[in-house]
Amino acid sequence: MNKLSSFIAITRLNRPIGIYLLLYPSLIALAFASNALLNSGLMVKEESLYLIISSLVIVILGSILVRSTGCVINDIFDYKLDMRVKRTKERPLASGALKVKEAWIIFAILGSLSIALLMQTNSQTIFIGCIAALLIIFYPLTKRFLLGPQFFLAITFGSCIPIVFSMLGQLHNEVLILLYIGNAAWIISYDTYYAMSDAEDDIKIGVNSTPLWWKDKTIFIINIFKLIFIGCLIVIGVIKAFSYIWFMGMLLVCACFYQQNKLAKKKKFLEAFKSNNYVGLIVFILVVIELNLVNLIL
Repeated sequence: MNKLSSFIAITRLNRPIGIYLLLYPSLIALAFASNALLNSGLMVKEESLYLIISSLVIVILGSILVRSTGCVINDIFDYKLDMRVKRTKERPLASGALKVKEAWIIFAILGSLSIALLMQTNSQTIFIGCIAALLIIFYPLTKRFLLGPQFFLAITFGSCIPIVFSMLGQLHNEVLILLYIGNAAWIISYDTYYAMSDAEDDIKIGVNSTPLWWKDKTIFIINIFKLIFIGCLIVIGVIKAFSYIWFMGMLLVCACFYQQNKLAKKKKFLEAFKSNNYVGLIVFILVVIELNLVNLIL
């Protein structure tokens, strides 16, 4: 494995599913915040559009940088554990393709770029972003002492919601809390699938995860969190007086979740995890349709 391949592997740029799962909630939050800003009349339309477009660029680049930075710090803290896990033993640090010092340099570069991007926003967003950065650094350690590190991941990944609303000065928006709770529930559900693929190895190396905590009730509890996610989206639809398209769209989300359960029964946990890409895409498309964003912008 050459250095370029090692860089791509440690940042997971060759496995973009993590970027999508961070990007879609961010884009959904941006859609709601943009709609509120354009309808508020607080800024002239040209200024609002400039802020929205610049925020979109920051959201896309930020999703890539933040996810990659998180993967690097995760591998730095976990490389000794990764050596003992079948799925992760070929990662650059675990396999010796990269030195720890090199990984720290990559982390410093990506972290600096992330901070530089964050500095292009307002003071409120910078404050929330700094808290999120600390959570990202701390997250890899949580599996050592928390029964359910997936809950900490939900708080960490979920910070993208208030960050995006803050960028457009919309922290008071009525759907923010519902989006945050729903997104957190969704994260817990899909990351539990991800953890199920490592359950046997996690027992051997002595780290925690929700599947080890919930044992034979894991799928049942995953479904509860999926229901919380869908419930939050339905309530948002009621609050915003969305059309029947939104509520019919929830049936598509349910169909995706049903398919995930079928995959999980076949022990195809990683496939169930990856299929959440479609869930995020469906909800994002529904939000754009219901908020009539294209017409608002044009």
